[in-house]
Formats: sequence, structure tokens, C-alpha cells
Amino acid sequence: MNTTGPRAKTADRGAGTSSGAAARSPLPKGKLDWHQLLDWLRDDGLVTPDDAARVARRFGAGASSLHALVRLGGAGLVRHGTQRPLDTDALAEWLAARIGRPFVRIDPLKTDFGRVADVMSVQYAQMRHALPLFISASEVTIATAEPFDVAWVPEIEAHTRRRVSLVLAHPEDLRRYTTEFYSLTKSVRAAAKSGEVATAASFEQLVELGRANKQLDANDQGVVQVVDWLWQYAFDQRASDIHLEPRRETGAIRFRIDGVLHTVYQVPLTVMGAMTARIKLLGRMDVVEKRRPLDGRIKTVRQVGEGERGGEVEMRLSTLPTAFGEKMVMRIFDPEAAVKSLDALGFADGEAKAWEELIQRPHGIVLVTGPTGSGKTTTLYSTLKRLATEEVNVCTVEDPIEMIEPAFNQTQVQPALDMGFAEGLRALMRQDPDIIMVGEIRDLATAEMAIQAALTGHLVFSTLHTNDAVGAVTRLSDLGVPGYLIAATVIGVLAQRLARTLCPACKARDDSTTREALDEVVRPWRLSGGVRPYKAVGCPECRNTGYRGRAGLYELLVMSENLRRLIHPTLDAGALARQAVKEGMRPLRLGGAMKVAEGVTTLEEVLRATPML
Repeated sequence: MNTTGPRAKTADRGAGTSSGAAARSPLPKGKLDWHQLLDWLRDDGLVTPDDAARVARRFGAGASSLHALVRLGGAGLVRHGTQRPLDTDALAEWLAARIGRPFVRIDPLKTDFGRVADVMSVQYAQMRHALPLFISASEVTIATAEPFDVAWVPEIEAHTRRRVSLVLAHPEDLRRYTTEFYSLTKSVRAAAKSGEVATAASFEQLVELGRANKQLDANDQGVVQVVDWLWQYAFDQRASDIHLEPRRETGAIRFRIDGVLHTVYQVPLTVMGAMTARIKLLGRMDVVEKRRPLDGRIKTVRQVGEGERGGEVEMRLSTLPTAFGEKMVMRIFDPEAAVKSLDALGFADGEAKAWEELIQRPHGIVLVTGPTGSGKTTTLYSTLKRLATEEVNVCTVEDPIEMIEPAFNQTQVQPALDMGFAEGLRALMRQDPDIIMVGEIRDLATAEMAIQAALTGHLVFSTLHTNDAVGAVTRLSDLGVPGYLIAATVIGVLAQRLARTLCPACKARDDSTTREALDEVVRPWRLSGGVRPYKAVGCPECRNTGYRGRAGLYELLVMSENLRRLIHPTLDAGALARQAVKEGMRPLRLGGAMKVAEGVTTLEEVLRATPML
């Protein structure tokens, strides 16, 4: 269970005040009052007396259902002497500093929300504008939007037998996540109870009872609700993969977001088994078979609002037997994200032009390399989408078909029927293709068929798992492809990685990342032009990670006569790399450093995502 503490901005009591009297005045009791907040803003010099009077006249004496911070945050106030708005975020942070409490933005992926119902009921949480975040053996951290209404704290301390630590949170965060957290906890416990699991006093007891009872039915209403919630929550969090991982005691649910895994929830093993069975049933997989890996697909719909249906989302399913049960991974393919225009892939100007020229060649092999999850599929689909016109026949052989695209003729590899990549490619050669995409070159037979296709006038795209562009030539040689055939058919290799991009809502200038630091990382190269680095900060838009989305980093090797001469039985990869750089190839890390200089990502992220020079 996640017990990581909140990313809190803590300040000394009375910090931010310009008046000693304000700091010495006793704190009020009860609910926040906008009159009091407005007086404090004026006393601290954050707003002028005229602005305070204007807002007071506008609000008048009438009551409002809005929270005091939300109401003032929408009043259009601007921090005196600056152009920075005093919105709800700024007001909440200011208030936390003034009263000496930590300020947090709730991150659902770092919150112990599996146990919120152990601390207080949903009705109690909504009445008190409070939400439990973290629970340890001696303390429970509770976020509140009413820092002066604390009469209920002794009651919770007596109930939980733990000390209560209060932090100030954004009122809209509390409203949203109170509904989400309690809804999921209710669904999980309903699922466990439907399997004849006795009502448990705590989440840990529920886990223990769940282990001892029978397997739940995949069609139980509680299980259906948990699975539906899980998918929609993953879509909302921009997850690319969902992992259901059985462990010794409980099952862990993890999301991969922007390339990084986050633990979202822990469920009883009985519930996880039922969830896996439910998903296998929807994916037309063999529910009974748990001894060997299985694959499947599901199409569902993204919910974009209350009762509103968004676009169709496709998920690829994969199961794997593990020591504690069946592990499932769901890879999410959003059509809007999976197929982008070439302009949206993030090529630098020179790389974009070279890639455009390369893919317009009439024949040859173009390889895209990189580890799993580096964006190879997106690059290939976007490229084929550009090339697929009425005048050409674009055919693919994939394992599995990642995304259904009407402009292509797509074929699924079926090893059980003795149709692998080589067999599928051989069959495609009789289908009058112009452009062929092979999902991956894994063996000599597939490589030989791709080479034959390129030699007979076809443009072939494929992928390899290598660390860099030059490594593709070495890999083909290792598979047994003669050097003269590599030189005759391979016309270009694109190596790529994905680096997380800075959140535009909260990124801040980074004075610690200097030009000298960047030059040291990319030595012997040196950056030219201006350097405008930014650092990750964290806000609700990016779940306090400081990053939102990812950008491609590319290393493009375009085969030339000089490079072809270096491809021989005694291949020297170092000499090949030096010649490619001499002819304009830019290494991955150099491309990443340029994006740091442009303020797109951070140096730490580039160092994590790219191999050393």
C-alpha cells in the first residue's frame, strides 16, 4: 500500500504576512469566511484597499453556496504590484503559509485511498470538507478545505486511535476526489462481499478474508463496476498501460503514465482474479486457461462527461502465468494518440526533411529501432498513413495488429497456424504490394524475406530492438544477413526514445542547468543558439510530477556510399558511427540536450531516456 507522504509546501506559522498584528491575532473558529480572507489579503498587502472594497461591494451580504476560497478565486483579483492572478490555487497556498499548515494538491496515484472508508464515511467527509490521504501505524493525514473547523478532529482520533495531521487542500480537489475514492472503495468491497466475504472492519482484514474465500464470478455487479471504473480512470489519467499484478498478499493495480509506472490501488486476490476473468471474458479469451500466455483485444468507449460517450478506445490484452496467479497487462490504444501527423512527432527541422525524403524512396528497407515503449509503432503508423493513397497498396504483417487502420491491408501473425512474419511476408509478395510493413525482424528468415522484397522493388518498413541506429546494422549482421545485402537494401535507420515533456502549467525557469552543463553531457559536441532551460515543479494538471506528455528524441542514419563501404564481414560499429556523425547524424542524447535548451524537457529526463554517447 502506498504510504508516500504528500508533496507539501510547508511554511512557518505567520509566513507571508507583512503585519505583526496579523500574525499575532487569534485564528478564527468554524468555516472560512470570505470577509475575513479579504481583510487578511488587504493586511498582507496582496490586494489594495480599493480592490478589497470593490470585491466586498460585488459580493454584498448575500449568502453563496460556493466555498470561500473558490468564491474569492473567481473574483478576478490580481496580486498587488504584479500581474499574477490571485486564483483559488494561489489563495489556498497563501492561506496555508499564513496559518502555518502544509498545502497539498491531491495526487490520486500517490494517495492511500483504499482505506478512506476506514477513517470516515463519505457523508462525514463531504460534511467536513475533508478527505483522508495517508494512513500509518500512528498517524492519519487528512486534507481539509476548512482549516479552522477542527472540532471533529478528536472524534476521528478516537475512532482511528491515531493522531490526525491536517493539511490544506484545494476545495475542488476535495469535491472531485471524495466522490471518486469512495466510489471505487465501495465497488471493491461490494465485489469482495458478493463472493461471500464477511464484512471487514478494515482493508487489511478484507484482504485476509478475501484470500480464504471462493473465486468471485466475473459477472458479479461489483466486479463489473470495478472494471468499468478502472478503465475510465485509466483513460482520465492518460495511462498507456494497465497492469494487474497478483502478489503474495494482495493484487496491485498499476498504470503506466508518460512511461513511468504508478501503483494506483491494492485489491484482495479474490477481486483481482474476478477482474482478470471479467476482462478475459470481454476479450474473448479462454477464461479457464491460466497455465499459458494468452492474447486478446477489447473495444470500449471513453466517458467524457456525466452520461456522455467519447471516442472509441481499443485495448490489447496479454496474460502471463506468475508465481501468485495470472498477471494481465492492458495496452491502451487511443486512435487520436496512436496515429499522429508526421509534423506532430517532434522531429527537428533537418530530421523531418531527411525522413520525408527517405520514405519517398521507391524501394529499400527503412528500420525503426528502440526498446519496447519507445514509440516505434506510432512513428511507423504515422508514416504509413502519410504514404497510403489511392494509388498505392500498403500491406502490413503484425504481431499483434496494434491499431486497425482502414487505409492499410493488415495481417495478423498466427504461430499456431504456422504463419509467422516470414510466412506472412512471403504471402504478401503475391498480393501486389507497393509498401510493406513488417512488425519486427526477429530472425534470419524474416530478414531474408524483407531483403528479397526490397530487392524486387518494394519499400519495406520494420522494427528492431537495438540501442541506437548503428546497432541495427550490427543486429542484422548477427542474425546472419551478409554485409553486401545489408548495404544493398537498407536505406535508413531511425533510432528513437520518448522523454517526458514539462507541464506547461507549472514549469519554471531553471538557473542550475547552464550551457556548460549541457555541453558537458554532449561532449565532444557543443550546443549553439540560446539556452532556456526549465525545471519540473508539479501541479494538479500533471499530478504533481512536473511532466505532462512525451516527446520523441530521434537519431536518423541515412545510408550513403561511404557508409555502405564500411559494411563488410569485419564490421566496425565505431567507425560506422563516426562516419554517420560526420555526414550529419545527430546522436539521441544531443537531440535531447537541444530539447532541454528549448525548455521542452529536463536534463534529468534526457539522461534517463537516452544511452550514453
